Amino acid sequence: MDTIQILREKISNFARQANQLVADKGDQVWTPEEQAKFDGFANEINGAKAAIKNIETMRELEADKFFNAAPPKKDADTPIESLVAVALYMRYGTNVNADQAAAIHNAMSTTTPVEGGYTVPAEVASMVIDRLKAFGGMRDVATILTTATGHAMNFPTSDGTSEIGEIVAENIVATGGDITFGTVGLPVFKYSSKQIALPLELIQDSAIDVIAFVVNRLATRIARIQNLHYTVGTGTAQPTGIITASTVGKIGATGSVASVAYIDLVDLKHSVNRAYRSNAQFMMNDLTVASLSKLVDTVGRPIWIPAITEGAPDLLLGKPIAVNDDVAVMAANAKSIAFGDLSQYNIRDVSNTTTMRRFDDSAFALKGQVGFCGWTRSGGNLLDTAAVRLYQNSAT
Repeated sequence: MDTIQILREKISNFARQANQLVADKGDQVWTPEEQAKFDGFANEINGAKAAIKNIETMRELEADKFFNAAPPKKDADTPIESLVAVALYMRYGTNVNADQAAAIHNAMSTTTPVEGGYTVPAEVASMVIDRLKAFGGMRDVATILTTATGHAMNFPTSDGTSEIGEIVAENIVATGGDITFGTVGLPVFKYSSKQIALPLELIQDSAIDVIAFVVNRLATRIARIQNLHYTVGTGTAQPTGIITASTVGKIGATGSVASVAYIDLVDLKHSVNRAYRSNAQFMMNDLTVASLSKLVDTVGRPIWIPAITEGAPDLLLGKPIAVNDDVAVMAANAKSIAFGDLSQYNIRDVSNTTTMRRFDDSAFALKGQVGFCGWTRSGGNLLDTAAVRLYQNSAT
């Protein structure tokens, strides 16, 4: 099996060849052979990306990927650091000596069970945030706000894209033109990982980095549900997603149930006021990216340009593509592509609300298991709805 590094090198190599082909052709009309060659590069790139995604998915499912050993509970004449205290709590719960119990209490602020167990120290909270960023795509493009509390917060809004001034003659009073303001709420919600059950032997195995193991499991679940809500959340008892908050800028012509035409993408791009386009990006499902990678303009040139540098985005019509698999795949009436200044979507995290609890009750103990659950408080909303427009596939 190809390693991820080899696959990344393949992507970079084929991307360079594809970019060189585009550069060499310039404004010339592409021949069928040249288009077939470019499509071949695109297929290789998309295939390698899919392979990387599959490998990473399998690694997520393998418990043996974790590495650093946490000190066993009986070693501790020296002061106990906060991360070690967290590991002790995860491994042994309350079955520790008095010094270790005090260290756990100092490292993890005690809250009531209703509020979610123990508030984790900053180092573990940072690990959770890093894990949240690794899934979905919305945290890569949105503006992240961290607030001290979860109190109600409203932001003023005003769309001035249609406002214009005037010419006035001497001694003539200027016409009134008051600005209309609105408000957009940015409430937060308490997210839970749901309880997870893990074998007692695995948690107590000193060869396992128990913090990374448990945080990975808890944060991954929270990350997936948050990204789903930040993308298509209804706004009722959950955040309002960027797709939900945005208006349609272009509807595909009849027959575009599972496709999009070059001219429709151009129309979508220009449906966004140019004041927002300097910082604009496309956002779509990875399957949509694969479909668009073979689109050409009116003279046969590809409009999708693969990234050469690892970590850099592919380009579509000269604008970056943000991949978000919670955006709908192309289908009848699907809102499958977003374009605009995606940073106008704001994600609000409440600081010091990442909590964790270990469960040792009979529901787990009789099966030789330990239960864990994690919580955090967050929300999101598109603060400027004029900044983003959507492409909607045709109904038939």
